[in-house]
Amino acid sequence: MNSDNLAFRTMDLSRNAETAVAFRRDSYVCSFGSDEAFDVEAYLAWLRDRVARQPAGHVHMWQGSTIIGQLEMLIQSTSPVRGYVNLFYLVPEARGRGLGEALHQYFLQFMQAGGACVARLSVSPSNSRARAYYLKQSWRDLGPRPDDPTVHLMELDLAVAT
Repeated sequence: MNSDNLAFRTMDLSRNAETAVAFRRDSYVCSFGSDEAFDVEAYLAWLRDRVARQPAGHVHMWQGSTIIGQLEMLIQSTSPVRGYVNLFYLVPEARGRGLGEALHQYFLQFMQAGGACVARLSVSPSNSRARAYYLKQSWRDLGPRPDDPTVHLMELDLAVAT
């Protein structure tokens, strides 16, 4: 799988809700070993609201006619302006092939266009592949998230991440 013919499109949940759900389920398995805590209906309601609020932050990454990735992120109205990433996702067969860089570049462009100075995300300490990827991209591990110590909060200074 190469990086040719990639496109980012706002999620069309009327057509691709099952794909979004499958990707989020897989992210639970990768992060926590199970998707038992995943609530499909609550997730779809949350996602519909988020797509309506910031469509460019909720995209599928297409390669040709196939969806191979998903980003869920939001720019928050804080001071300083901060972004939060809820999901970076690539299908298993696309992992380890350099396509994560395309997701990260889209993320950076979205955050910078929205005026965000920093971005944060949460990652399971047991998801070593994701943690290694974020650290390689200059994210800093801030340790356990205060409201959910089962995950670590990570932060990226967008001024130096270009």
